[in-house]
Amino acid sequence: MQTLAIVGASLAGLSAARAARAQGFTGRLVIIGDEHHRPYDRPPLSKDFLLGTVTSEDLLLETDDDGLQAEWLLGGGAVGLDAASRTVRLRDGSSVSADGIVVATGARARKLPALEGLDNVFYLRTIADAQGLASRLVPGARMTVIGAGFIGAEVASAAASRGMEVTMINNAPVPFTAQLGRDMGDVVARLHLAKGVNLICGAVIQEFHTGEDAVSGLTLADGRHLETDVVVVGIGAEPNTEWLSDSGLELNPGVVCDAMGRTNVPGIVAVGDCAAWFDPAAGIHRRVEHWTGALERAALAVQALLDSNAPEQPLKPPYFWSDQHGVKIQFAGHSAGYDRVEIETGDPQEHSFVAVYYRGDDAVAVLGMNQPRLFTKWRRSLAPSTVEPAAKPTLVLAAT
Repeated sequence: MQTLAIVGASLAGLSAARAARAQGFTGRLVIIGDEHHRPYDRPPLSKDFLLGTVTSEDLLLETDDDGLQAEWLLGGGAVGLDAASRTVRLRDGSSVSADGIVVATGARARKLPALEGLDNVFYLRTIADAQGLASRLVPGARMTVIGAGFIGAEVASAAASRGMEVTMINNAPVPFTAQLGRDMGDVVARLHLAKGVNLICGAVIQEFHTGEDAVSGLTLADGRHLETDVVVVGIGAEPNTEWLSDSGLELNPGVVCDAMGRTNVPGIVAVGDCAAWFDPAAGIHRRVEHWTGALERAALAVQALLDSNAPEQPLKPPYFWSDQHGVKIQFAGHSAGYDRVEIETGDPQEHSFVAVYYRGDDAVAVLGMNQPRLFTKWRRSLAPSTVEPAAKPTLVLAAT
């Protein structure tokens, strides 16, 4: 392999570049990105960066020791791929041909068409998004967060800490259920309520009230009217795979990969938020939109790319963390199909505890709030996850 092209200049792409050099690749390395910025850390955008405690320079991921000797093609991005010839077409009309390609184009925030182009409506995915939103965190102002996922919850936490009147709207009866299950989702919901966030669940937005360039309020299906000064939309993400629609790669909707990141086309792998890797334990393809997945799986994909005989390696359980209202929330594993949750230590009412999710006798996921040491111990002992149907989950309080 003489030329390796990495499409995507965020954490997953940078991790793939580092892995290639660490694994002995000495050829031409081309990194293509649509933003003008070099790779930067995204999790702090909704936390410390939004509050001004870290700067854009603090977010940069490259170090002086990387020694990548890469060609950086930034500010345009890829618009197409001929998989057969492994040629990437760029927005400026040029192209890059390579012996191997890493697809790491990530995901973008899912948008609400009804709010397109309005000045006080924000999504949070890039530095530019966070910079625009930070100036709107004004004490006494009213913020409405649509979507009680972790991005929305972190923004709500930051805004509340600045003295804003925050309302968070969720269409499900309990927030965070998809990630944490109903019982533990309710625990996080109560944390927000205790910190003054007006959390409205099971809500349907009937109408947005907009002027020439801003949202002034919204009406819910139950008749309630909410006035607002700023709106933040956090309703999930969509993989950036449109540029691959005619490439020959299998999409569903992320790039479909085996358990080492190989696509259906030899010489092309995919990593990060755009990649749907096969989970052998569960028997399905999953897109894992977590920081650690972008960091760790890149090395496996590059190994498979550089060595066609690379043995398949077990995948670590996915892991993510969140900081909300001064509480560190950590989660590892898959909660789908669990049949009970046991509180191993601490008290959910105090938002300091470790909860372990079980399917039968196997621990399949663990949640920690302000318990990093014990959480880490349980994280290391997780059993492989499956997706077998299970009975209605029950909450069990274990002796501490």
